[in-house]
Amino acid sequence: MEITGTPASILRLRDLSFDLSLRTYVMGILNVTPDSFSDGGKFISFKDALNHAEKMHKDGADIIDVGGESTRPGAEPVSLDEEERRVLPVVKELEKSGIPVSVDTYKYSIAEKALDCGAHMVNDITGLRTSPEIARLAKEHSVPLVIMHMKGTPRTMQENPTYGNLIGEVSDFFKERIGIASSFGLGSESIVLDPGIGFGKTVEHNLELIANLRRFKLFGMPLLVGVSRKSFIGKILDLTVDERLEGSIASAAIAVQQGANIVRVHDVKENVRALRIVNAIMKC
Repeated sequence: MEITGTPASILRLRDLSFDLSLRTYVMGILNVTPDSFSDGGKFISFKDALNHAEKMHKDGADIIDVGGESTRPGAEPVSLDEEERRVLPVVKELEKSGIPVSVDTYKYSIAEKALDCGAHMVNDITGLRTSPEIARLAKEHSVPLVIMHMKGTPRTMQENPTYGNLIGEVSDFFKERIGIASSFGLGSESIVLDPGIGFGKTVEHNLELIANLRRFKLFGMPLLVGVSRKSFIGKILDLTVDERLEGSIASAAIAVQQGANIVRVHDVKENVRALRIVNAIMKC
């Protein structure tokens, strides 16, 4: 695949389109898991999950990212049957309600069934390392694929992560994974890149990635960044997970200034308001 360095302005999600030249788009996090680092267990019931998704949509989320397996440091994988039981009923119901859905999975069968239920995006934290064929699914269903960088697996990623050249290594990873996605027919206009804040990175690594996001714009693809409530914020401010709102918003604002097109957040209303100000300032 040719790397043009010309940013795509329109991201198409089936019958929807995000005009990236207009504003930053917000992805609301819906963890239907008992053990996620921030809100594990809060939305494990079907009713609670739907209510929270509807609230996030009302608060301004452009798309809801539904995940059925925790990716916190040290997390163990769950079975296909269990992930399907958690995720698919929620995806089906949200699709009926007209709420755009992203499925947060690296497993082919989960991605396939979620797309068959109407999901608008696939968010693969392994960047096609586990199931490269997910790229073909994205192509067939005309949905974007998020390729995220992660060093190791959720179970091992925070065991002394080291890099010789962080930005260079993440860039090399993206180039390799974009090539694999291309081999399955997925075009650059349907690929979103995520540097994987908190996934196999130290506090310093995360700060360096946020400060240098524009380096990844050379790929000519939208950037998605997830900084919400991450541990680097807690370590800098010495705060627990439920006290990291201000740090999350500040990090998201800087990420947008540095080129992020989509931000993945827990606190939708507050981030939407803050980013409207950021976008207004940037337009001047």
